Amino acid sequence: MPFCDDARKRLRDVAGLSGTLRMSTERRTAASAFCTLIRMPDLKRLRIGIVGCGKIADGHAEVVKHLEGAELAAVCDREPLLAEQLAVRYGVPAWYGDMGEMLAKERLDVVHITTPPAAHVPLTRQCVEAGAHVFLEKPLALTASASRELIDAVVAGGRQMTINYWPNFDPPAMQFKDMLARGVLGDPVHVEAFIGYDLAGAYGQALMGDAAHWVHRLPGKLFQNMMDHIFNRIVPLFPDVEPEVHAFAFKRREAVRGDATDAMLDELRVFLRAGGVSAYGSLCSHARPVANTLKVYGTKATVEVDFNNRTVVSTASQRYPSAVGRLAPPLQMAGRYLGEAKKNVGQFRRAEFHFFAGMSKLLELFYAGIRTGSAPPIPYSEILRVAGVMDRVIEQVYPATMEDAR
Repeated sequence: MPFCDDARKRLRDVAGLSGTLRMSTERRTAASAFCTLIRMPDLKRLRIGIVGCGKIADGHAEVVKHLEGAELAAVCDREPLLAEQLAVRYGVPAWYGDMGEMLAKERLDVVHITTPPAAHVPLTRQCVEAGAHVFLEKPLALTASASRELIDAVVAGGRQMTINYWPNFDPPAMQFKDMLARGVLGDPVHVEAFIGYDLAGAYGQALMGDAAHWVHRLPGKLFQNMMDHIFNRIVPLFPDVEPEVHAFAFKRREAVRGDATDAMLDELRVFLRAGGVSAYGSLCSHARPVANTLKVYGTKATVEVDFNNRTVVSTASQRYPSAVGRLAPPLQMAGRYLGEAKKNVGQFRRAEFHFFAGMSKLLELFYAGIRTGSAPPIPYSEILRVAGVMDRVIEQVYPATMEDAR
């Protein structure tokens, strides 16, 4: 199915490019000059809270503290010491051991829910009842049905929510969305999404060193905690039909510890097809270097996004004949990578190269939607489609645990 014009427009809008893509240099200069002559109204200041003060909460606090028009007013954890420590690290004026108390006292506009997903539905209901919008860590919930229940609660309460698909708002992802919206690729034909995971890294060591870690209690274990980053890149490129999903997984590591960690599989491969678009998703814990890539084969060109190295490189059909056509591609690719290096240097100089640049962009869009009443940056239908694919993967690789979750 062709990639429709409406989808291209939505991608331009999300990227913040729908008007400027076609605006001439002279018009941009005039518009910029005009804006300097008027006083822009101050942004409505949003009071932000965080519930769940584990490792990822630091990333949220760091981003919120640097966002214009946002005030990190309070943090909360059922272990008050963790909340206090986070508050001290980021200069937050209030910390709590009970979210009900935080909501009652702080009059928060938005709550970031960074707890394990089993608590997301009840915490979301509590926040919405207190009048707060919610920004949730992935995975959204334990099952697709629970994800729908959560979104329904937000809609019924007249609030907004979104999920932290922050890599999809990193500069390389936004550049890719722009290329897709402008038709550079043509229509998607095949997609390859690859996520590496380091079991010896900081998060991996925490997971493997604690048999009681909450990830081991997820129906899909490690996969469920990471799969969003595969399927939230594939699903938007599919037509809006139920995809075929064929998944298999295995455990490559040989160590046996005699505890819950032994049940965790560490290599996942998934094939998907919807209409005329196919995809292959991989979560790999043993390949090196630990990669994070998206490759999209289109009817006009192929584009590869490297999220770790912050590059977006396209390949098109060769126009040169014979031997020249074989000599040119390496030179062309070298030029493209040089261009990516220059772009990254520019972003570094503008302080746009930090690790959570994508979360900053996502939160800017989410907070802007709250202020104006416009749609959230990630459609709820897209979030639910990702959750549905995840359910089907878990059913195939962990059938017993998925049955228990329901």
